[in-house]
Amino acid sequence: MSAIRSIARGLDRLSVQLCRLGLVIAVLAVLVMLAAAAWQVIARYLLAQPPIWTEELARFSMVWAGLMGASCAFRLKADPTLFPEALKATGAVDAVATLIRSAGALIFVSVTIWFSLFGPGMNPARGYIARLAGRQAETMDVPMLVFGIAIPIAFSFIVIHVLADIGRLFLGGENPEREPQTEPDPAT
Repeated sequence: MSAIRSIARGLDRLSVQLCRLGLVIAVLAVLVMLAAAAWQVIARYLLAQPPIWTEELARFSMVWAGLMGASCAFRLKADPTLFPEALKATGAVDAVATLIRSAGALIFVSVTIWFSLFGPGMNPARGYIARLAGRQAETMDVPMLVFGIAIPIAFSFIVIHVLADIGRLFLGGENPEREPQTEPDPAT
């Protein structure tokens, strides 16, 4: 059982790090979106020469921010839920709720990741990622892959979060994602 607990702790640590990375990416994407929209307004109304690329950059930054933020919300259980009371459950009810939530999430994200990689007939050349690699953004000279790759990346993060949720069932009352509490210094 110690090997399972070790794997569960490792998955949880990886999930925490991916959540942190996702939050950084989401915040940066929101800042890029804000800067692009601000420049669009300034250029349109003060300079009378709006650039053509700012709207597209803002739109694609919003996609990155939304998807990375969604993966973090899933990890932190801050995503919309049909049964919020289930998140407060303990014991066997918590285990069943976690497994049901995990099964639903895995079904959804695994299908999305599958079709990101493979097209009809399991042909990788016809998958979402391959199709995006061959297309250019309309106003910016970058492949659409730069923007569209956010979907399989965010969903891969969610797969790790789901596996960490399931792994935490094996850890019992342990809460591995937090630093161990130290005793307060009596001198302070």
